[in-house]
Amino acid sequence: MITVLRLSLPLAIWLASFSGVYGLHGLMCSSRWAGPPIGLSERGLLIGAAILAIAVQSLCLLVLRTPKWRDPDPAMRRIGLVLATIALVAAIWTLLPPTVLASCM
Repeated sequence: MITVLRLSLPLAIWLASFSGVYGLHGLMCSSRWAGPPIGLSERGLLIGAAILAIAVQSLCLLVLRTPKWRDPDPAMRRIGLVLATIALVAAIWTLLPPTVLASCM
């Protein structure tokens, strides 16, 4: 059961962060958005959310490399690390557009 968690957790974190950042972007573009908290810009809020998501994804990759969380089977360990690396690259690739491009059209 722990092996399934090791394999699915990086992709689940990517999915949650992708949904969260793009949901925040959609909320900012809606008419119900009251504005960012005092002292923050909309772009700053999006960049902060994306950086937090990428940091969590990186932390997941580092945790899977530690001896305590490493899978005893070498093949499963390799697959888990490859999936975590793919999820990190996917997080960087998919969270870059809302932070670089204009917020709303």
